[in-house]
Amino acid sequence: MARIGDMDCTDRREASAVAESGGDVVRGSSLRGSHNRSVAAAIGLSSLAALLMASLPVRADAPSEENLPAPRALSSAYGPLPPPPNRGARRGENPCMTADPGFGVYDRWQNISTGQMIAPQRGGITKACRFDLVVHFHGHEPVRKEFVKTATGQVLVGIDLGLGSGPYANAFADPSRFERVISSVEAAMAKRNKRDKCTVRKLALSSWSAGYGATWRILQQPAGRKVDAVILLDSLHGGYLPSGEVSDSMLEPFVAFARSAAARQKFMFLSHSSIQPPGYASTTEVARYLIRKVDPKAKERSARREDVLGLDMYARWDKGNFHVRGYSGDDKPDHCAHLGLMADVMKTHIQPRWQTPRGQARAASSR
Repeated sequence: MARIGDMDCTDRREASAVAESGGDVVRGSSLRGSHNRSVAAAIGLSSLAALLMASLPVRADAPSEENLPAPRALSSAYGPLPPPPNRGARRGENPCMTADPGFGVYDRWQNISTGQMIAPQRGGITKACRFDLVVHFHGHEPVRKEFVKTATGQVLVGIDLGLGSGPYANAFADPSRFERVISSVEAAMAKRNKRDKCTVRKLALSSWSAGYGATWRILQQPAGRKVDAVILLDSLHGGYLPSGEVSDSMLEPFVAFARSAAARQKFMFLSHSSIQPPGYASTTEVARYLIRKVDPKAKERSARREDVLGLDMYARWDKGNFHVRGYSGDDKPDHCAHLGLMADVMKTHIQPRWQTPRGQARAASSR
C-alpha cells in the first residue's frame, strides 16, 4: 500500500464548517449544477490525502493532526497483499469523470427533504404502492450514472453534504432527519402515482468514500432495523488501538450488520482499494477486521479479475450474503472507480434479492 503524503488541512476545516452548520448545506448536489460536481466536491481540487483525513466522523476524543500515528504497513496475515496497479487498464477513461448514459427509464432528479431522488417514469411499485429504495451518500451524480445502467425500478436517493464523513454523521445524529427523508420520498411517490399513500418496501443504504458517516448513524437508530442492505464502495474506515489493531469504536454497527448478512438475514457488499491513509485504518484493514469478526479463522483469498473502470481485483471473501472485494490502486482514479461497481451490485445482488417491480419509460404520447 502506498503512503499518502503531507496533508493540506484546508479541506478538513471546510468539512468542520459544514458540520457545524447542521449539515443542511448540500455541496455539489444542486440540481442546477453540472453532472460531475459531486465528485469534484469530493476529490475536488484538493489532495486525496485531504479527502481521506476528513473521512472519520468527528469525535471529542480524536487525536490532533499533529499527534496522528504514522500509517501502518499492511500485513499479509489476513489476506494477500495488493499487486502494483495496472494503470493501462483504464484505456484513457477517467473514472472520476465518466460518460453520462442518461437516465434510462427514470425521471430527472427531484428535491426531497434532504438530497434528491429519481424514480421510474412508470411502474416500480406493487399494487399497494410499495416501492424499493436505495439511499446513497456522497457522489449522487456519479453513482446515478452507474445505477441507471442496471436498476430495474428501484428508487434512488442521492445525498451530498460536503467533504469528510463528519458532516454526514452530524447531519443524521438526530433520528428524525432520516425519518423525514423516508417520509418525503413516500409522499413524492404517492403524488407521482396519484395514490393516497405509498410506502417503502425494501431499503438499502449505500455510500462511497466519506458517505459512510451517515450509514454509521442510521444503523444505530430505529430506522436502522428496517435496512435490508448496506453497500460500501471503498467507504469504511476506522481508528487504531494503542496496540496498532483496528479499534472496535464506531465499527460495532457494521460488525452486527455483517454478521446478519453472513447469516443470510441481510445483505452487505464492501469494496476496498489499496489506499493507506495517514493515522487511521484503511478500507482494507477495516474489511479484514469485519471478516475476522464474522469468522475469526477466515481471511481474504487471492482473486484475479479485471473489473470496471480499470479496477484490478486481487482479493475476495464471501460468506452468506456478506461479500468483500479487494482491489489494487492507490490514487484518485482508483478511488473513484469503485463507484462503477454499483451497476453490478444492483444487477447481481439487489434485484434478485428484492424482485423489485419493473419500472418503465413513460409512453411517448404522454411525455
